[in-house]
Amino acid sequence: MLDVVHLPARGRRGTLVDTLLAPNVSTDRPEPHDLPVESPSGSVTLLDRSISFRTHPERYRHWKLTIDGRVATLALDVDEDSPIARGYELKLNSYDLGVDIELRDAILRLRFEHPEVGAVVIASAKDKVFCSGANIQMLASSNHSFKVNFCKFTNETRNQIEEASHYSGQHYLCAVGGTAAGGGYELALATDYIILVDDSSAAVSLPEVPLLGVLPGTGGLTRLVDKRKVRRDIADVVATKIEGTRGRKALEWGLVDEIVPKSAFSSKVHEVATRLADSSPRPKDVRGISLPDPEPEIYPNSVIYPYVRADIDRSSRTATITISAPKDSGPVDPESIAEAGPSWWPLAMVSQLDDLILWLRFNEATIGTFLMKTRGEPAVVDSIERTMWTYRDNWLVNEVISWIRSTLRRLETSSRSLIALVDEGSCFVGTLAEVAFACDRIYMLTGLSDGETPLSSGHSSDLPTIRLTPANFGPLTMDNGLTRLESRFLKDPDHVSELAEYMYKAIDAVEADELGLVTFALDEIDWDDEIRLVVEERASFSPDALTAMEANLRFCGPETVTTKIFGRLSAWQNWVFQRPNATGPQGALRSYGTGIRPSFEHIRT
Repeated sequence: MLDVVHLPARGRRGTLVDTLLAPNVSTDRPEPHDLPVESPSGSVTLLDRSISFRTHPERYRHWKLTIDGRVATLALDVDEDSPIARGYELKLNSYDLGVDIELRDAILRLRFEHPEVGAVVIASAKDKVFCSGANIQMLASSNHSFKVNFCKFTNETRNQIEEASHYSGQHYLCAVGGTAAGGGYELALATDYIILVDDSSAAVSLPEVPLLGVLPGTGGLTRLVDKRKVRRDIADVVATKIEGTRGRKALEWGLVDEIVPKSAFSSKVHEVATRLADSSPRPKDVRGISLPDPEPEIYPNSVIYPYVRADIDRSSRTATITISAPKDSGPVDPESIAEAGPSWWPLAMVSQLDDLILWLRFNEATIGTFLMKTRGEPAVVDSIERTMWTYRDNWLVNEVISWIRSTLRRLETSSRSLIALVDEGSCFVGTLAEVAFACDRIYMLTGLSDGETPLSSGHSSDLPTIRLTPANFGPLTMDNGLTRLESRFLKDPDHVSELAEYMYKAIDAVEADELGLVTFALDEIDWDDEIRLVVEERASFSPDALTAMEANLRFCGPETVTTKIFGRLSAWQNWVFQRPNATGPQGALRSYGTGIRPSFEHIRT
């Protein structure tokens, strides 16, 4: 299932997974084996206790993936005895992080390994139950950091379902053959079409408010009113109705797209899936490629992949993330790109960066600042960019672009300060320039001190530059629907059009500063001190205040379903998870399943 290394069962203090799932309510005294595990440096990350996001269908414990021509089926069959951590059972097809890691893997594999698949059916392999949502015992015993990161990851995974449909034409159908509660119904809401079996027991519900004292955590409220356009008064009823909504009423209220008697359920699902597959633009006679397997080398203070690495400075709570370009530009046409497959640099690089972001989120919670760097020859990245955007309509290139888009969005929704350093040896070109534009600040080295002295190399060609490509003008939009340049110059949209004139030109620090592409252009004399000061300043601030500030500033402009989920919903869920009404000793989450009614403090805050 997962590459989680466990210590001997007895006498241990717990794996990192157990640490993250330790109670965080100060009024309870946790058992010794549930106490947080900390190294002398203060980090809760130990070398053999990390959560891995790498898996394979042969190792799935909870999903069954089958493919029949143009239609794939993902059947949820949760092994209740295989949670990602100890202390709870995954009953009634409830899910934890391990279940969603497998789902994310399956979504990616279907896009890259099976271009012939035009429709994906999400169903349940269990009778009478589709999915009962996130496992309550897991949530009740988790610390706050894990709960928030878990909800964020599940949100991103459901977003990837919608992205597969929108950007790749791989449509998703949800066959709800039993009860879909909470996160189970939210999973259905992420698909294009929902079919509900019409019998005496099957229902859809979002019971978190009345039952658990929290909110639906993966976009249920937002998708009801913004995506499905359910009337807000009806949505209010749905979100406070524990028993859920069945059959005809669910269809009338717009909660599902079709209801079908049990006798005709399978045939109707097959009919709709075939229709969706036939409408898909995905190629029918093209071979897929293997999904990259970004296996890192993990050391106490570094995580190293072939093209991406993180070097951790625990004293400043900083990770320097360096993305390296290849030595040559590689494939120049779709045929050679397909032949290179997972080794093609844009695909290999993005798979490694995506894996690293997730690894740092869950395994290095105290590392609050990411310093983003690049290394390599700008001309090489320039050549790769030209190839990528020339053949962007090719199915495989399109999938790589989509993965880059979602990874940049994952970077932006990470609760970390992001600072780009454009220094000697950098190659911030096109897609890699987007990494810089995703950051909260960009520092660029001018290469000049006192207005005259060149860099130590003495060659003007070695001066750091930024190069814009088509990557910066449309295809890699943010969650708000705008490009990063449009978000950056929200007050002056005409300036973005003017910047298009600089496409593929090397822009040095002075010009980049004049064009508003960087925050500060610094010479050699000031560089080290300024970078040291911003790192120290960031480490001195409240992490909570920084997270809130950065989330407010990053997503300017219009709101979308996604920004509402990550901004509005996640902010409220984050707050609710800290309140005693939900997670206190007599809160709803901790009382669930005990037979004891929760005790609420009835003060509105």
